[in-house]
Amino acid sequence: MFKGKHLGANTWARAVASAAGRHRRRLPGPVARGGVAFPPREPFKAAARRKRVAARGRTGRPRPSCVAMDVGADEFEQSLPLLQELVLGADFLGLDIEFTGLRSNLSRPQQISLFDLPSEWYLKTRQSVQQFTICQIGLSAFSSIEGESSKYVAHSCNFFLFPTTFGILDSEFSFQASSIQFLNRYGFDYNKFLKKGIPYMNEEQEKTIKHSILTGNWRVRSSLHKDQIKAVIDEVTRWLDLAEEGDWMTLPDIAGFQAFEVQLVLRKALPDIWTMLREHGVIVKKVSKQHRWYLENTSCDRESCWKEKTLLSARGFSVFFQMLVKAQKPLVGHNMMMDLLHLHEKFFRPLPESYDEFKLNIHNLFPILIDTKNVTKDIWKELNFPRVSSLSELHDILNSDLNPTKDSGPVIIHASKCEKYVETKYPHEAAYDAFLCGSVFLRVAHLLLWRVHGSVPMPEPSFPLYLDVLAPYVNQVNLIRAGVPKINFSGPDYPSIRPPILILSVRSWRGVSEQQVYREFQNLCKFDVRRLTRSQFLLLTNKFKDARSVLKEYRGHPTLRVSLYRYWRHSPNINCLLQVCGVVTTWALVAFLLGRPHS
Repeated sequence: MFKGKHLGANTWARAVASAAGRHRRRLPGPVARGGVAFPPREPFKAAARRKRVAARGRTGRPRPSCVAMDVGADEFEQSLPLLQELVLGADFLGLDIEFTGLRSNLSRPQQISLFDLPSEWYLKTRQSVQQFTICQIGLSAFSSIEGESSKYVAHSCNFFLFPTTFGILDSEFSFQASSIQFLNRYGFDYNKFLKKGIPYMNEEQEKTIKHSILTGNWRVRSSLHKDQIKAVIDEVTRWLDLAEEGDWMTLPDIAGFQAFEVQLVLRKALPDIWTMLREHGVIVKKVSKQHRWYLENTSCDRESCWKEKTLLSARGFSVFFQMLVKAQKPLVGHNMMMDLLHLHEKFFRPLPESYDEFKLNIHNLFPILIDTKNVTKDIWKELNFPRVSSLSELHDILNSDLNPTKDSGPVIIHASKCEKYVETKYPHEAAYDAFLCGSVFLRVAHLLLWRVHGSVPMPEPSFPLYLDVLAPYVNQVNLIRAGVPKINFSGPDYPSIRPPILILSVRSWRGVSEQQVYREFQNLCKFDVRRLTRSQFLLLTNKFKDARSVLKEYRGHPTLRVSLYRYWRHSPNINCLLQVCGVVTTWALVAFLLGRPHS
């Protein structure tokens, strides 16, 4: 954890002015004019014209462009218009997210289990989501080609994210060693995450920052390294002492949100300079006070307008998140419950304590959710496909000869700049997994459509038809290790279809613990264990065959007796109530007998 002083804007101003005074005394000599030539307006216009001409085909219409596959803070803002165009033009979006950790190492009562109701599972998982953060989001926009309804273009992007550090906003998060090792094994670039991550914030954080920026009550907590910001101050103050009005200099390698922060510091501290953000860095120009006043009050450089731009840059990926919400496109994921929890916490609002409120919020944000894990888990046995556990294995089977609709299914092609996914697999790279989610969705939907029509000729496949055939699975998201197998985001959750609870009665094994009971059964099958009384434990599995196997294996066991749990028979509360009733009844009977008159 980094520690340092957080200086207010006025403190920074005094520090910069003081540094400027020191340099004026130390650096005599000829005046250095301009550093590097000031970029004239005409070359910029000429370059823009050349780009527009290059972007046009023979018809004079702009050719479709493509966003780079890996998007960091430096590329994000200029990519936003094209990203918005891709989202609005898509039929649906594949999503995958990578995190710095999955689950906190909580005490046993706080660990998720098959005994948990959905609301209990949510509250336990909420703690882990608040502790870890997002390091990469993958998005794959699938668009059907006009006139070819069975052909789709997938444009996939990796977004590297890092929490906003600005003013009083300085998030804390944890790394989980196993998660870091896992991502590292698959080539995750931590430099892009830590150095080039796009900032983001949720609505609560945005309100705080907006109030600080617009009222001028903000403190600098620079996202630049301490030595870097000091070097910027030293460079500008040395140059300013020797420069004349109209001279300018460039601060290279400062872009995006960091550039706004540097400009805030310099503009607040030095009344005779003006700053501009250009492609090659921040331009600092020496101006008169009158010219400075004019620049501050022009339409594009008013202080209020400039602060709004600063806020927009600080919001970062949250701006794009709002675009996704407004687009209301179907969102497709695989085992996407953790993804939804993090989306709510990091970009919308802190996760509420109420499970029902969380469900309602997610449904309002994304009205159409499709979890390919839930869909395939439900139909896999009916199709007699081999049992698989990962998304990539699902994708391979659906693209193999085992799939009877392999040759008649939708054709999926990668957009330009996404060709690396054509021949090579990149498992657990977020954009690649997002693409797999979308591809599995289309293949499964086509397979189900084929089964529905049977021998009847199938109509021309289209995305609306695919959505119709998947209607029973919409907004049903798979749940890992809970009392129900899935969550319904558009209504009440379905009742549990888990195997029955078993009860273990222990004899001649004093001081036995839940962990010892778990180890006793782990070679046969996996059970979640919960203590009921000193000598009784509840056992729960998610497989019916495991429950049957244990009942058979331990029939007649000398010290461990396993049977079906019956609430009215085995509950300590019911037993206690029955005992109390028995005592009361006995005393009432005794009193009645003693109070009878003798004849």
